[in-house]
Amino acid sequence: MIQLDFKKSPDAPLTILCLGAHSDDIEIGCGGTILRLAEQYRGAVFHWVVFSAAGERKVEASQAAALFTAGSNLQEPLLKTFRDGFLPFLGAEVKEVFEGLKGISPDVIFTPSRKDGHQDHRLVGELTWNTFRDHWILEYEIPKYDGDMGQPNVYVPLEERIARKKVDYIVEIFKSQRPRRWFEDSTFSSLLRIRGIECNAPSSYAEAFYCRKTVL
Repeated sequence: MIQLDFKKSPDAPLTILCLGAHSDDIEIGCGGTILRLAEQYRGAVFHWVVFSAAGERKVEASQAAALFTAGSNLQEPLLKTFRDGFLPFLGAEVKEVFEGLKGISPDVIFTPSRKDGHQDHRLVGELTWNTFRDHWILEYEIPKYDGDMGQPNVYVPLEERIARKKVDYIVEIFKSQRPRRWFEDSTFSSLLRIRGIECNAPSSYAEAFYCRKTVL
C-alpha cells in the first residue's frame, strides 16, 4: 500500500500531472487519490490535461478540475477538442500536445493504463511513457464494456468520506454521461469497495493503479 509520503518541503510544493483522454477519465480513474493529495498537500500544483473535451464536456472537465483540486494550486486546465474515439488516428497532433508538456517536471503522473481496452485511453497511456522517461507514473483504471479490469499493483486507501465525495462529484458534474447505463454511483462505489478489499483498507475503500517502474 502506498502511504503518499512525498516528504516535500513547503518551499518545494508537490507537482502533479493528471492526464485524461476524455472529460471524466481522471475523475473516475484517480479522483479519490486526487482529493486525498489535495487535502494532504495544501498548495500542491496540479496540471490537468484532457484531450477530448468539446462543448458540454469541456465545461464539465473545467468544473471537475476545480472541485477535485480545491484548496490546491490548479494551473489553467489544458482542454483539447480532439474527436472522441479517434485519438489513435490523430496521433501526430496528440503527440505534439505531449511535446508541449515536457516543461513540466511532476513528482507523479496519473494516466490511463497502456493496456486499457479503449483506444483513446491506451494511446494517452503509451504517449505518457514515451514523453516522460524519468518520472513516477501511475496508470489508473476505468470500468467499461470491454471487460479489461486487471490486477493492479499499487493501492491507495481512501477514507469513506473521500470515496463518497468522489462518487458524488462524478455523478453530479458529468450530466452528459447520465444516459449511459453504466454511469451510476453503484458502478464507481463497487470498484472502490473491491479494491479496498484487495488491499485490506481500514475504511474498506481504495483506488488501484498499475506501476511499471519505481525507483527508490
